[in-house]
Amino acid sequence: MVNVSVIGATGYAGAELMRILSGHGGVNITHAVSKSFAGKRLGDVYPNFKSRDILLENMDAEKIGADSDVVFFSLPHGASCEHIPHFLKRGVRVIDLSGDFRYRDAAVYERWYNIPHNAKELLGESVYGLPEVYREKIRNAGLVGNPGCYPTCAILALYPLLKAGVIGADGIIIDSKSGVSGAGRGEKLENSYCEVDESVKAYGVASHRHTSEIEQELSLASGRDVIVSFTPHLVPLKRGILSTIYAPLKNGASEKDIFDAYGIYKDEPFVIVSGALPEIKHVAGSNRCAIGFVCDARTGRLVIVSCIDNLVKGAAGQAVQNMNIMCSLRETEGLEGLGWYL
Repeated sequence: MVNVSVIGATGYAGAELMRILSGHGGVNITHAVSKSFAGKRLGDVYPNFKSRDILLENMDAEKIGADSDVVFFSLPHGASCEHIPHFLKRGVRVIDLSGDFRYRDAAVYERWYNIPHNAKELLGESVYGLPEVYREKIRNAGLVGNPGCYPTCAILALYPLLKAGVIGADGIIIDSKSGVSGAGRGEKLENSYCEVDESVKAYGVASHRHTSEIEQELSLASGRDVIVSFTPHLVPLKRGILSTIYAPLKNGASEKDIFDAYGIYKDEPFVIVSGALPEIKHVAGSNRCAIGFVCDARTGRLVIVSCIDNLVKGAAGQAVQNMNIMCSLRETEGLEGLGWYL
């Protein structure tokens, strides 16, 4: 059994992580940390955990480090850097769900997040936790930066196509729509029911921090700098992301060429590519990314629709997938459930 601890167990992503780990046959949860609810049971915060006797604790790095093989951090950006070096020095492997260790260049992180990076020395050893691209590096990593939700949805859709050269790197437009859980559990007027229901709004236009993460990975796929137009929208759903992506077809690429490029996913357990366009309800509750596309010969563009559950493949599920790889467990362990649909 792998002993795991979760730091930040009561945010939406942290609670989803606790839910998945609670049903995972290969792990033992040793500590669940919550600054806001220390001393309570997790079932007092989320009643669906009433059947699990999980005590929420304050942070005790020494105790957690001694009891854990893997520690998940599900804290706000900038908050993990203080503690992660301690665990790495003890040989404890770390999966961080914030943006702190997703970047190769600290200057890019600081420019987009507007905070200093206080553990720059670790960026050289952290691995970007997208298994479909970095599986072998993840296997031996001590520190994994779990990807963001919007980037996961967009990168999985675009990476193989840029790698194969069937789409152009210029003029890519990513239009994404996310459920409200993506904004976190904190009380904010703009995320309350009356503000969100019966409405759709764009936010972070031309400035959303996930733009930089998407561009980093797509540039690596393309072998040149890629600049995208990324616009996220908030829709009145609890969870899920749907991205509609527009990219120029290159050298007369056909539908077969696109399917051939996506062939790198043929053995991937959590990526589904088909001729049908997916919907959020096809993946909600699952660790799957569903991708469909249409070749628009009239405009010379490829239109891709990509869907994930932002709390699962976009956060907690992907973190568990990374842990399975790091700990030589079955990659699908704890993640094999189908989507909810209803």
